[in-house]
Amino acid sequence: MKEAQGELNMTVIVVTIVSMLSLFFFSYLWPYIRSNYVRGANCNDAICTCPDAYKDKDGNCNIPESANGLVECQVKGSNKTITCPWKG
Repeated sequence: MKEAQGELNMTVIVVTIVSMLSLFFFSYLWPYIRSNYVRGANCNDAICTCPDAYKDKDGNCNIPESANGLVECQVKGSNKTITCPWKG
């Protein structure tokens, strides 16, 4: 009987730990992962133009370090503006 009760206690502990890890993953990590995926997917379809402030006299785009390589882009098919890395 003691052995069966010990296995039951261990099962309860394992189920509790798994449920706590699942709660942490789905409440904290998954929204972060999903938002990064959606942002990346939108950046792949976005139309990015070099801002006039970053163009040199030859028309080349030189994104400064202070901008972290990010520019404003328009999502195709909508008026939504997002910030994406400059791809050249």
